[in-house]
Amino acid sequence: MVRTGFRLILDAQPDLDVIAEVADGAACVEAARRLRPDVCLVDVRMPKLDGLDVTRILAGPDATDPLRVVVVTTFDQDDYVYGALQGGACGFLLKDAGPGLLVEAVRAAARGDALVSPSVTVRLLERLGPHPDAATGAGAAGAAGPLTDREMDVARLVARGRTNQEICQELYVSLGTVKTHLGSIQTKLGVRNRVEIAAWAWETGAVRAR
Repeated sequence: MVRTGFRLILDAQPDLDVIAEVADGAACVEAARRLRPDVCLVDVRMPKLDGLDVTRILAGPDATDPLRVVVVTTFDQDDYVYGALQGGACGFLLKDAGPGLLVEAVRAAARGDALVSPSVTVRLLERLGPHPDAATGAGAAGAAGPLTDREMDVARLVARGRTNQEICQELYVSLGTVKTHLGSIQTKLGVRNRVEIAAWAWETGAVRAR
């Protein structure tokens, strides 16, 4: 029923086409490798291979040609977001999200924007962090390593779900400067996208739930 609903919503969009629909994780991996979709929607709980395994296989560090994966989760039940982040997921979607958020999630992933919805992402990451091994206080600052003070400011705002434009406004810098900082942060931390920057910030305690 969920797959049918998702298909109807996505196929109704003029710029989106659903090219495959499968019932388990193993079939998902096979179809994704064969068809190379722009975006894969992966449920955390699937038969044969769960969503975390599928995400690691398709988008993880060992993936030869990684795909963009958006993980579908039930916020009140699934405590797997940290694993999804580490596995290379580029976005999150709650199962009870409305049609607008579903479409937003897919379009955001397709254009390479890792943050699906600031409110959703921040809520999920707040639930995660800090990780049990996270640095706190002065230790969190030390965990930043080579990040400059301004880069830390940008990383914290990313973790709060701010868009590039919102970061510009809060820090009084240009859009180009924000993009430069993001590229530098990704290189220094060895991460691949905004979600991993946000995960790092929550995991290390660089940003905390209010």
